[in-house]
Formats: sequence, C-alpha cells, structure tokens
Amino acid sequence: MADIFSKKKRSKIMRAVKNKDSGIEIDFRKKIWKEGFRYRKNWLKYYGKPDLVFKNRKVVIFIDSCFWHGCDRHGSIPSIHKNFWIKKLVRNKERDREVNIYYKKIGWRVLRFWEHDLKKNPGKCFEIAIDALIFK
Repeated sequence: MADIFSKKKRSKIMRAVKNKDSGIEIDFRKKIWKEGFRYRKNWLKYYGKPDLVFKNRKVVIFIDSCFWHGCDRHGSIPSIHKNFWIKKLVRNKERDREVNIYYKKIGWRVLRFWEHDLKKNPGKCFEIAIDALIFK
C-alpha cells in the first residue's frame, strides 16, 4: 500500500514524533525514586541516551521496547518497507551492543530490561536494579 503523504510530508510527520514515557517506564522510575535513589532520565549528555542515569553510582538503565530493539519473542517486522525495517532493527541491536561495550569499558554497570519483562515481572526487574544500585 502506498503512503498517502509525500516523502517530504512523511519525513516532517516522523520528525515531530517525540520520545514519550511509557506507563511501565513511569512505574519503574517511581518505584526507584520512592526507594531514595535519584537519577537523571534520558540525559542526552550520556552515550546512547540511557533511560535512567545514576551518575554517582556509575549505573545506566535502558528499558528496551520489544519492537524497536528487536525482541526475538515479541518483536515484529512491518510488512511494508520490509528491507528498511530489517536494516533499521539490525542497526538498533548493533547500537545496543556498542553502548553496552562503551559503558563496561569505562567501568559502569549497564542494565537492560525488556518491555515484556517489566510487564510480566516488574518486581524481579526492580530487585535487579536495586541490587545494582546498592552494590557498586
């Protein structure tokens, strides 16, 4: 099916789409804040734009959506412009690996939680995060 917008108009529309906090991200952050841990969210200063940055504890947390980060269980590839999406999602996975390597090299801990894990078992993800924050 052809796009109803011109390439220029579609590009303008897509540029206007901003990162939004998902409900699971907000709930996760509120729990961590309630425990007394302070963080910066989506701080552009840090490589890979982590969802949560705990500068003093040298911990970054990423919450990866199943679609954008290519989850093997729940991710899907749109049928329209399939080649574009395959390249896009492969590159996203490569970037995730690059970001992990970067932070490990500088001595930081990297935590990545899948969207489906936060939905299915938020308590376990929360425990893992708290353990990483308590035990530097």
